[in-house]
Amino acid sequence: MTTPRRQDATSVRPITDPDVAVAVDTLARAFADYPYTRHVVAADRHGERIRRYQELCLTRVGMVHGRVWVADEGRAVAVWAVPDQDPSPALVELAPILVELSGDRAAVAASADAAVEPHRPEGPAWFLQTVATAPEAQGKGLGTAVLLPGIEEAESAGFPAYLETSDVANVRFYERLGFEIIADVRLPDDGPRTWCMRREPRLR
Repeated sequence: MTTPRRQDATSVRPITDPDVAVAVDTLARAFADYPYTRHVVAADRHGERIRRYQELCLTRVGMVHGRVWVADEGRAVAVWAVPDQDPSPALVELAPILVELSGDRAAVAASADAAVEPHRPEGPAWFLQTVATAPEAQGKGLGTAVLLPGIEEAESAGFPAYLETSDVANVRFYERLGFEIIADVRLPDDGPRTWCMRREPRLR
């Protein structure tokens, strides 16, 4: 399988500060009722918690220690962790905040993370942290387009790309981009089914 061609590539670019507000709103709306976040984030003030969580993932992890692309001024956004930038210092700093955001689901969140950890790449890889397209921007190919720069860069550098999804509808979408299921995990504590997916580089 060859690398898929980028769709509507002229609308895709690295994120800039003016895009942040729209990108955070896109992510917050996309994950408000997502099975995984419903499972690991407290129900009270759930929307506020999700918005803050996605804001931290975008601005403190992706934009500082990874790569972020947007389309349509942030109505589609993809956040990657990359092999040559270590996010550990930011994650250590953010850990207490993330626990607080999980609220009474903090222990459940820890169990869910532990359940998928064995399937994550042991070596260097591009790790898709979060991706979303705003409802009003869907159906235009922007979800695919905003993912392709990361897929292509991982491919050209010879690294695998990895992601996790708890929405069965997403599995076929990612398979079309060359990802394969490497684990099908039922999260503990009556959690949602979660698929770990990996895309091996084809170029040698």
